[in-house]
Amino acid sequence: MNQEKIIENTIEFVKEELKNAEGGHDWFHIERVFRNAILISREEKVDVFVVSLAALLHDIADPKFHNGDEKIGPKKAKAFLISQKVPKEIGKHVVKIVKNVSFKNSLEKKGEKFTSIELEVVQDADRLDAIGAIGIARCLNYGGFKNRPLYDPSILPNLNMTKEEYKNSTAPTINHFYEKLLLLKDKMNTKTGKRIANQRHSYMEGFLKQFYNEWNGVK
Repeated sequence: MNQEKIIENTIEFVKEELKNAEGGHDWFHIERVFRNAILISREEKVDVFVVSLAALLHDIADPKFHNGDEKIGPKKAKAFLISQKVPKEIGKHVVKIVKNVSFKNSLEKKGEKFTSIELEVVQDADRLDAIGAIGIARCLNYGGFKNRPLYDPSILPNLNMTKEEYKNSTAPTINHFYEKLLLLKDKMNTKTGKRIANQRHSYMEGFLKQFYNEWNGVK
């Protein structure tokens, strides 16, 4: 089976798997990450096939919606890649990216970290979808989905979260800007990712300034 056909099959598989997903982690999120990854790949020396598969499969079973189980996504990705007869080494690389792409795993201090330029590209693509106008919309959507308070001035952001604290947080939605979204600009790996992130970061800062003015009754 040629690479183009495998990508087509992967798209159909992911669409079916995520047809009932929460709005910030649905097929359209995957599609945006896929587009971002291809955009970044134009300026990086990467295996575009690996990047494409990893971008499409990176959230095939987000632990947030599977009782925190971080093994389901990689297992599903691996099984699908085997079904498509993807070469073993490519499949292993893609699964490692799926295991390591998330922000929360960057908070883990123990153990050796897997790295590859393909991981860096997919990671940047995923993080770009967490910031800017879409990042704000996704953040508010997820906070509403979890029935969290929008903002509570008495609950300060935790700026030194461990991985477990991040996974178990029930903090107000606005806190998430400080605990994750505003940190992503400085965690970008690639030149393209950094360039796009700077603009989206500024947009979020403007949103927060307006939010606090409205909250506090300031003109």
